[in-house]
Amino acid sequence: MDLLSKSDEEIFKIGKPFWENLVRSSNIKDYGGFTKDFSTQMLFGANEVELGKQWANNKLITNLKETYEPFGTLRRGEHITVLIKVTNNEIPGEFLGRLVLGVEDGETKVFGATIY
Repeated sequence: MDLLSKSDEEIFKIGKPFWENLVRSSNIKDYGGFTKDFSTQMLFGANEVELGKQWANNKLITNLKETYEPFGTLRRGEHITVLIKVTNNEIPGEFLGRLVLGVEDGETKVFGATIY
């Protein structure tokens, strides 16, 4: 699949199930669900113990609202970063979600995901 040739709207549709799974899995602290779409490279950095520590100590990533608004993309190399406006059930304000998509072995995978 050639992600780089797709429009922002097409990328938003492709990224939607990945983002929704990440939010749902992070809120319930489900390591297996959270990492199921990760690229091989991401899996190496997604240590279950470290993720558990982040979930235990960070209300931002465990209380995300399931509503969100993608608002742009950045194309760099072989990856596309989807920029997403997110909110939290406990912390007021808006936050920036970042979902990096790429292709590995013919499948779209998550190469990065963060909340700022």
